[in-house]
Amino acid sequence: MIDIRLDVDTILIWILVGLVAGALASRVALGHGLGLLGDLVAGVLGAFIGGVLAEVFKINFAISGHPIITAMVVAFVGAVILLFILRIFGFGRGRGEH
Repeated sequence: MIDIRLDVDTILIWILVGLVAGALASRVALGHGLGLLGDLVAGVLGAFIGGVLAEVFKINFAISGHPIITAMVVAFVGAVILLFILRIFGFGRGRGEH
């Protein structure tokens, strides 16, 4: 069984990690940000996707002594993958792009 704590500190860390990872990933994958909420959602979903992919492919990634930075890297990779997939299907185009 997985032990998950859902206290205020944990949720704030998830938001911070998601926001940073999503902001960086949206600029890498799309060339522009998605706004505060869009970056947050991309980062949180990216963290989930990155974590699942790491488990599926048996990738054990950790920066010793820095669990938040490790989480940001995993979330960033997952968010970039998510946004590249969405970009393939036409999401994320700017108003002037065709």
